[in-house]
Formats: sequence, structure tokens, C-alpha cells
Amino acid sequence: MPTVTNDGVECYYETTGDGPTVAFVGPVGYGAWCWSWLVDGLGDRFERLVWDLRGTGRSAAPDGPYDVATLTSDLEAVLHDHGAGDVHLVGAGLGGMIALQYARQGTRATTLTLLGTAAEGSRVDADALDGLGAPLDDADALRESLRGAFSPGVVDDHPEIVDRLVEWRRSDDAAPEARAAQAAAMTGFDIADDLYEITTPALVCHGRADAVVPVAAGEALADGLPRGEFHGIDAGHLVAVEEPAAVEDELFAFLDERVDL
Repeated sequence: MPTVTNDGVECYYETTGDGPTVAFVGPVGYGAWCWSWLVDGLGDRFERLVWDLRGTGRSAAPDGPYDVATLTSDLEAVLHDHGAGDVHLVGAGLGGMIALQYARQGTRATTLTLLGTAAEGSRVDADALDGLGAPLDDADALRESLRGAFSPGVVDDHPEIVDRLVEWRRSDDAAPEARAAQAAAMTGFDIADDLYEITTPALVCHGRADAVVPVAAGEALADGLPRGEFHGIDAGHLVAVEEPAAVEDELFAFLDERVDL
């Protein structure tokens, strides 16, 4: 599978399918597993590109600090290496912030889909974000930390799925030091005063029970984007994992209006 080196840091990515490119940009700490349902749901109509943020999965994990500008540079290196032209960016949490920054300064982004994202890191509940992390060798802690990522009751009601997520996390998630560097990039981000510059069509989907980024922050983000639209979903922070069908429906409807397939 391909890798690209940006400023001395190796970034891993992979692609599947053919058609217009949809590139997925991940949240703090979680591996590419968090996109499994959406990648499958898009089927064969799109090329799907998934990459590991620096510090996560098969990408290198340099010492921090990290910031959104650096992670955005990594994204550009991945897209350039792949030879992508126009891309539809789908970002969750920190990944949504990277997508916003990329759209502001880049030329490839045709649409943005932003999940659990805020324009200001100050809107992020840093304690709740920290609570989503756990040592990768502690399965019980990984399981318990998922409670803060989903709506109340989800972890207890779906034990088999949660067990699968724990196994994926143990192999693909960021180690605590890299995760902390990613979290600092998220809480230190602020593009609120510059949202008017981002004229890319943007779909903002947000879990109404998001404990990390309050739904009001998602509503404010959509309001601040010149071509933003907001859709609330009954889910927690990992809205694309908890309610993939709902996110998929919104994403398909959004792209169908803007993509000639």
C-alpha cells in the first residue's frame, strides 16, 4: 500500500474503487476503522481514499507538538502523491478542522462533509476528549472509553460490535503520546473569523448527543460557512460509527446534487 513522506514523516494511505475521489480525514486518536461503514456504503460509485494521520495506525508517530497546519500539509502530500484532482473531503472532529483548513488554502476540495466539528478548539470539551483515549494494551479501558464517543446505552446494548471496535483500536489507534499531540492540535484550532473565506459547499452533520463537541458548535459552524448546511443526527461524537446509515443518506444526497456520475 502507498506511503508518502512529508517533512520527514511517512504517511500511509490506501484507496479502493473508481470514480470521483472521496477522501476521509480522521478524528483524534482513532484509526481508519472508524470509516469502515461509510467506505463500504459509498460502494463502487466513488474512489475512496483513507489515510492515517501522523501518529495513527501505519503512519509515523513523531514527537509533538502537532497542529492543524502541519496535518493539513500531510493531507496535501497524500493527495498529491495519489494524483488526486478534485476531491470530496469527509472529516470527523479534528479531521473536519483539517478539511476546513485545506479548503481555505487548497484548490482540490470540491465539497466538505464535516462530522462533529467546530470552528474553534475552545468549543471542544477537552476533558471529554481526553476521556476517549486509553492505553492500547488495556482492552477494558478501551471499551469503557467508548462510552464517551456514543449515545448513552450504546456500549451496553451492542457488546459484540464494541468487542470488535476494541480489537481494531488495539491495532490501529494512536498511542497515548501521539493521541495527546493530536488532541492539542484540535483544541488549539481556530478558524472562526475566517469561515467567510471558505466558499466550498459544506455539509455539517452532528450528533445531538455529542459530549465532545456540543451540537451548538456544529450549528454555529454551518451558519458561519457561506455555503454550509446543518443536519443533526441522534448520535454521539462518533456519528458515522453509531449511525452510519443516517450519515450515508445525508452524504449521498449532498453529493448527488454536486457530482456527475
